[in-house]
Amino acid sequence: MIELRNLTKSYRTRNGRHYVFRDLNVTIPSKANVALLGRNGAGKSTLMRILGGIDYPDQGKVVSDVSISWPLALSGGFQGSLTGRENAKFVCRIYGKEAELSSKLTFIKEFSGIEDYFEEPVKSYSSGMKARVAFALSMAFEFDVYLVDEITAVGDQDFKKKSQKAFDAMRERAGVVMVSHNLATLKQQCDMAILLENSTANVFEDIEEGIACYQGQLQ
Repeated sequence: MIELRNLTKSYRTRNGRHYVFRDLNVTIPSKANVALLGRNGAGKSTLMRILGGIDYPDQGKVVSDVSISWPLALSGGFQGSLTGRENAKFVCRIYGKEAELSSKLTFIKEFSGIEDYFEEPVKSYSSGMKARVAFALSMAFEFDVYLVDEITAVGDQDFKKKSQKAFDAMRERAGVVMVSHNLATLKQQCDMAILLENSTANVFEDIEEGIACYQGQLQ
């Protein structure tokens, strides 16, 4: 279970402080598949970063008894002067997987399909190559809840098929919190929704109801 307790996040702007959300109190059940909905700027990416421990709230906290992934396919955290292998090693060590280091590095290199580029600095990669390595790195770890942001759209058709297969296998054992502009994907992958609006959050136990309310916002 993941609980957001009185979560508040704001940023300073030229026109004063902008509150992304105020005093959010939301409970996400274990193994739930949750669609995160809202207009552009509603705070979806901000909340994903907070859930993944990349950003921090001004007030309140996230309380959880499950392991939560970083946002899948997040390649912005790579150190450009290090190789793909070196970046992957660093993440493995942070997560205490040194005993499994060899097998995880082999998996990441093979799954990403970038071959010898795995030994080259990440700054030499195309955006697609970075996304491939980031996705492979995410799939190399087992979490209870995965944070997913348009993840299955990565790479060419063959890689998309492989990614979707891995993603489907992951969903059989874990929950997801997903952001996607494709509402059909959200209907297929999620069973409940959280709609961010005007610095607040509304929880819908039924995904269809949540999407209908979101679509009503856009009209």
